[in-house]
Amino acid sequence: MPPAKTSFVCLPCRASYKQPHPTPARNAGSDQRVCPRCAGTLIHVGSAFAPPPRRDTEGWRVLSLLLHAGIHFHKSCCAGPGYRPRTLREVRERMTYARRTGEPIDRALVRPELP
Repeated sequence: MPPAKTSFVCLPCRASYKQPHPTPARNAGSDQRVCPRCAGTLIHVGSAFAPPPRRDTEGWRVLSLLLHAGIHFHKSCCAGPGYRPRTLREVRERMTYARRTGEPIDRALVRPELP
């Protein structure tokens, strides 16, 4: 059986690549993936990732905000990664909520609904 693959993205190129899972035993943390287009470092986003179209600048901006907040797209036991905002409006609403309530931003961003 072939090894399972997971997604990696290059934010400057707006490109997504499926590659084998990183193995911690192979290079002990130096398993850096390189973008074939720009030779930049690829970011591991998880196996449940669906990339936005390359022309969708808002979608890639939202993705960049999520990744910089530490949110990835890993599958859980029986389901996908859960809720992830898709528009800048949803991100702004959740960040405003986090500021008002003191909830950590990474937790507020994955909230399906705001109270």
